Amino acid sequence: MLISEVMTANPQVAKPTDTVAEIAKRMNDIDTGAIPVVEDGQIKGIITDRDIVLRVVGEQRSFDTKVSEVMTTDVQTCQQDATIADVIFQMQDKQIRRILIVDDKQNLTGIVSLGDVAQEASARKAGAILEEISDAPANN
Repeated sequence: MLISEVMTANPQVAKPTDTVAEIAKRMNDIDTGAIPVVEDGQIKGIITDRDIVLRVVGEQRSFDTKVSEVMTTDVQTCQQDATIADVIFQMQDKQIRRILIVDDKQNLTGIVSLGDVAQEASARKAGAILEEISDAPANN
């Protein structure tokens, strides 16, 4: 199965000049823990709830701090035609929970979280179990 089938397509994005307060409110409004940071169509980073806790609250910075000052810039990406297995391997290898999905021109097309992948794996397992039950001989 391709990662494009389970990713969140066309995610909300932040600008490097947005404030932490604006992005924290947006995270709350859309119930997410991460928002890609994009400028002029180029991925610049990702701002996560963890970035806000550690680099803003933990360092007692103002919530008017610009996203560019606290975002994670070492962003992992994968192509939208990657398999779920490829993405799981990349997440394990890099010890990350989110990956940005890009097209062949490196344009952001989606985001996928460890939770998205786990949910799909769980649904597949449930489907396999149901199929096994359905194929089992009747107990008379």
